[in-house]
Formats: sequence, structure tokens, C-alpha cells
Amino acid sequence: MSQEADANQTLKRTPLHGLHNELGGKMVAFAGYEMPVQYPLGVLKEHLHTRAKAGLFDVSHMGQAFLTGPDHETVAAALETLVPGEIAKLGPGRLRYTMLLNEDGGILDDLMVTRSVSAGDDGRLMLVVNAACKTADYAHMQAKLPGKVKLEPVEDRALLAIQGPAAAAVVGQWCPKAPELGFMTATSAEFDGIDCHISRCGYTGEDGFEISVAAARADQLARTLLSHVDVEAIGLGARDSLRLEAGLCLYGHDIDETTSPVEADLVWSMSKRRRAEGGFPGAERIQRELSDGPGRLRVGIQPEGKAPAREGTEIAGADGTIIGVVTSGGFGPSAGGPVAMGYVQSAHGAPGASINLLVRGSARPARVAEMPFVPHRYFRKKTV
Repeated sequence: MSQEADANQTLKRTPLHGLHNELGGKMVAFAGYEMPVQYPLGVLKEHLHTRAKAGLFDVSHMGQAFLTGPDHETVAAALETLVPGEIAKLGPGRLRYTMLLNEDGGILDDLMVTRSVSAGDDGRLMLVVNAACKTADYAHMQAKLPGKVKLEPVEDRALLAIQGPAAAAVVGQWCPKAPELGFMTATSAEFDGIDCHISRCGYTGEDGFEISVAAARADQLARTLLSHVDVEAIGLGARDSLRLEAGLCLYGHDIDETTSPVEADLVWSMSKRRRAEGGFPGAERIQRELSDGPGRLRVGIQPEGKAPAREGTEIAGADGTIIGVVTSGGFGPSAGGPVAMGYVQSAHGAPGASINLLVRGSARPARVAEMPFVPHRYFRKKTV
């Protein structure tokens, strides 16, 4: 998810715009699009419904694109010059979370990379990038990719996410292939006769799916899902509180061009081979931070009391010295209180460390907390 756009600009609309209005969605400017921040149910109930049953999100504003080349080896090698993720060993039907980096190792955007399960699509990777970054992302990649690898932005598809413990049962009613998928796997499928591409992933910490579908069929697919008693339409407000409780970054807030994957506590997204070999922008900085430790670190923050810590709140140590800043914060409905994340000097980043949040000149006690604030419930297949 990415940062908001200027409300004064001409806003684009997703293929589900009419449905949002019909459902009573409160529309706001977000990443250059007119998007629903909430529906009549309200942010709190939308959040809790997603945790209890299943929530349907319109994420069609995200950028969908394909990288194509002669074979997987060639396309993966080209992408690995731009990202620190392990793409060469990405198996058919698998997804990977990674980041576009600048020459200093700062994060230009975070994205999902999928390799098709079909052997006929060898040499073709699907990318999903953040809405506010997609124009810059595409230009960056087109300028850096070798001639035999092409970037093909997709403009005629929608993207829907259904998240929550009932998601598999719901989607499986119209798409039998869906419940067979494991976390971070994908396949081409039919949903009630509609061709689509479905991935078992999401950004709420819950089990769920993202469904890429032709724009002309998106409304039909969404209405079918909403016909199920367990499904409610969910807006950006609850999407944000869900991802915050899950300890997931929001681009432009928790990660940006100044933060490295090591500072952002995203080392898990880089394989041992990539960490050792480098070969991506900013590798020298990242390898140094891996060896010596970063100067600052993204951490979870648990304020004491009921007052939330908002983005931009300064963080101080016990002696009053400023040691960091909150990058995301709010009330966590499932966590039962305020939760936040931000960056602190690494010496103050141990879970349980006492810190103070400076709110209107007053120091409010808090502590560094482990993330996620609520357990992830991704579906992982059992192996025999």
C-alpha cells in the first residue's frame, strides 16, 4: 500500500467505482484514485469483520505489469539487478515480496513478483507495485532493463483482495482451485466461469487471496463474492489498521528512499545468496549494515494508556534525547489498544525497552514491542 495523492489532481477511478457508490462508500483521494475509505459499517466493524470472517478490498489502483524475455533465467537475472530478492530460484506458481532499490540502497518501492505455474509462460514474471509509485517504477525499470527483457504495464485488469479466516471457504465455492493453494503460491483459474489469476497472499496478516481479473468482469466477480453472508466490503481505513496490527510496512511512511531493507527489518526478504553476492543497487551499504548493524531500526511501539501515537511523533530515550520517530500509528481494534511502528537508534531497539513519545510537549511512556501485534494466520500446507 502506498501514500496518498494530492486531492486537487484529477482522480482516476477503478472498475468498481460504481459499486463503491452503490454500497455507500465514503470516497477519498488516494494515490491518484478515488477510493473508498469506509462503508456504512464503519472502520472499526470492517476491521473486526475481516479478522472474524472475510473482507473484500478493491486494490485495482495497484500497478500490474509483466516482465517478459526469452526464458526465466534471463528475466530473473535482469530483475535481480534491480531488487535484492531471490528471483532466479523462484519456482513456478510462487510469489516473492521484494523491493526496488536506488543506488544508495534506499527503497524506491516494494512489490510482489509472481512466476506463472504454466511452463508455456516461461520467461514471464507478473509484478504488482504500489499505486502512487507505479509511473516512476515503470520508468525506472524500463531505463535499467536490458533490451531482451521488456516491461509490459497492464491497464485493462482489476485486482481484488479477499482476506480473513473464511476467505478460503468463500472463494472455494466458486473457484475450487483456490483452497488448494498454499501461502505465497498462485495459479490461473476460473471463478464462476470468469478467467482470473489468483494468489494466496494479502496485506492484513490473515489468510486470503488476491484475484487479478479483466476489468470488464470485476464488477460481476465482486458482486458474487459480496453475495456470500460472510463477506463485507472493506475500505482503506480498515486496510490500514489491519496491516499496522500485522506489522506490515506502508510505502511512503514506514519505508522510503532513505530506508534500507536492513533498517526496515526486511532482511527476511533477501536470500543468503543475494546477501552474500550482492549484484543489486546499494549492495555495499546493505552488506555493511548486515555485518555491522544499521544505525536505526524499524520497531513496534506499544504506548501505555489509550492515546494513540500518530505518524511524526518524536521518540525519546529515558534521558530525553530524541532517538527516533513514529512512522505509523493508531488504534488496533484486535490488539485492544494503541499500536505503532517507527524507527529508533539501534541501541534502543530491543523488545521491552522503555521509550517516551513526545506529544504536544509531554512525554508519554511506551515500550518497544515485537511485531506483529496480532498473530499472522497465513495458510501453510502441511508437509508429510
